[in-house]
Amino acid sequence: MSLTRDDVFEILRSRRRRFTLHYLRQNGERAELGTLSEHIAAWEKETPVSEVGSSHRKNVYTSLQQFHLPKMDDLEMVEFDQRSGEVELTDDAESVDVYLEVVRDNDVPWSLYYLGVGVASGGVFWANAAGIAPFSALSIVELGIFAVTAIGVLSLVHTVHTRRMRLGSDGSPPEVG
Repeated sequence: MSLTRDDVFEILRSRRRRFTLHYLRQNGERAELGTLSEHIAAWEKETPVSEVGSSHRKNVYTSLQQFHLPKMDDLEMVEFDQRSGEVELTDDAESVDVYLEVVRDNDVPWSLYYLGVGVASGGVFWANAAGIAPFSALSIVELGIFAVTAIGVLSLVHTVHTRRMRLGSDGSPPEVG
């Protein structure tokens, strides 16, 4: 089965399903339902697993067992064996990587950073062409090195930031705390 864009957004719409993906990606792609529900309950309460109350853990367990995991199984994102309580990511889960970058509310869109680098590079080129010191002393090669370095550094920072903000990265899910 090939996931449609709507299927992917349906899965990612639920915080518990996003947390499920995060946990499975982070912990070997397979988990027991009980362990999974403990970690999701802890992330929801932003507390250590040892401090999660039994009622909240049971609530998460029940909703995963009866609703979220069967939905993810129907869409072939995970294989969920209700009898054994085993959950495992499928190969189709890899196809949603492009949708897993989490953008926090206070983040500036990366397109604005790239626009800024473009404007700055253009300004340096313009100042060079206009003979404005100290830019007028730069050769065309030095101008090119400046532009390429600025874009390269920004791209590297963007890549590192994106990997840290992706579901399945180390630690708690990006949207927690």
